[in-house]
Amino acid sequence: MAIFSKLGDYRNFALLVMRVGIGCMMVLHGYPKMLGGPEKWEKIGHAVSLAGIDGYFTFWGFMAAFAEAIGGILLVLGFLFRPAALLLLITMIVASMKHLDGGDGISGASHAVELAFVFLGMFILGPGKYSIDKS
Repeated sequence: MAIFSKLGDYRNFALLVMRVGIGCMMVLHGYPKMLGGPEKWEKIGHAVSLAGIDGYFTFWGFMAAFAEAIGGILLVLGFLFRPAALLLLITMIVASMKHLDGGDGISGASHAVELAFVFLGMFILGPGKYSIDKS
């Protein structure tokens, strides 16, 4: 159909919609974790032990909260876009491992797995022209 053949002309607008939508949701997801403080960060940070990291759990938990909250803001702005997408990709891989190891199965891990694919795609594509990075 002719209408579908023109949608490719709106690639940059589509990237903006994805960046703003996913970015806002990540901020809403990560902001409470940022406010949780060191006790919450340590609890979150224990997930990295699944990747063979056996220490600094408070730091790693803070980094996960930071990646979600601040990384979400960076996605919305399209600023430092690829580093933010990479941090979010890593965070979602660890979250997926935590859900799978915790017995949640694929249905419990699916949100993190899906977002990992989204962030991988965003990392590859870049933020588009309606962004501070303009790539």
